[in-house]
Amino acid sequence: MSKLVTIYGGSGFVGRYVARRMAKEGWRVRVAVRRPNEALFVRTYGVVGQVEPVLCNIRDDASVAAVMQGADAVVNCVGVLAEAGKNTFDAVQSEGPARIARLAREAGITRMVHVSAIGADMENESNYARTKAEGEAGVLKHQPDAMILRPSIVFGPEDEFFNRFANMARFGPVLPVVGANTLFQPVYVDDVAKAAVMGVLDDISGVYELGGPVTKTFRELMQHMLEEIRRRRLVLNIPFPIARIMAFGFDMVQAISLGLIKSPITRDQVKNLRNDNVAAEDAQGFDALGITPTAMISVLPEYMWRFRPSGQYDAIKESARNLRSS
Repeated sequence: MSKLVTIYGGSGFVGRYVARRMAKEGWRVRVAVRRPNEALFVRTYGVVGQVEPVLCNIRDDASVAAVMQGADAVVNCVGVLAEAGKNTFDAVQSEGPARIARLAREAGITRMVHVSAIGADMENESNYARTKAEGEAGVLKHQPDAMILRPSIVFGPEDEFFNRFANMARFGPVLPVVGANTLFQPVYVDDVAKAAVMGVLDDISGVYELGGPVTKTFRELMQHMLEEIRRRRLVLNIPFPIARIMAFGFDMVQAISLGLIKSPITRDQVKNLRNDNVAAEDAQGFDALGITPTAMISVLPEYMWRFRPSGQYDAIKESARNLRSS
């Protein structure tokens, strides 16, 4: 019988790519998620019965333990960009990974891959960054041979970065950003998945910081995105003091509305944006794994076209204009 891997958050942005690659390797894949009915699409990643979504609450011991029964390896891709209800940074990113690692050890599972983030730091004023570091520590306490991946901002067709700002750019002449000079090293989602799968198959341990082949400021990334969607917008930097005041107001509105009105940016995200999001020079990365990271310019056109003024027909119109001018 083929081996089994349980992927926590396996229907999420990164997790679905890990699930697809593990299925291609011939493994049975158990996708542990809060809403299995919304993750039925993962079944198409393999033959009938090879990939199955199952119910799991990462905050509950019994639930986490149940979905790893019989597994040969576990992968944790669960994370949140903003807190919502009981899914706080502490519960999901600090306690959750430690729970998975502890229960995996008790079940005799020694292969574990944990997806964290660049910038994970116990001393960081951002709760997001702090809990990412606490989650890593919890994993290594129970699974000292685990592989920990720290990607920079992750991009791909389902991302919440370029898609979000490209959608914003459709309305109005100005595209506001916080931390325009903050550095990022965008990494392609499938490259992160490739590293995670290597961790499972080759039983690799250690911490790896994953950054793409280029480093750009937030402003430069937005300018490149605007070129891709054929829109001219002023990228306006919002100074951090003003951003903190705005985020406080947004957070209050979200709290008063009981979460019905989502904050476009939180105070914690403002804190996080003060720090560059790039791999450390002395850190292990893609090179150590023998992976050549995918260039951003080769992927963005594949999914940014829908934000162009004429969508899929924009390229046709450009060709027509070139014919008329020649």
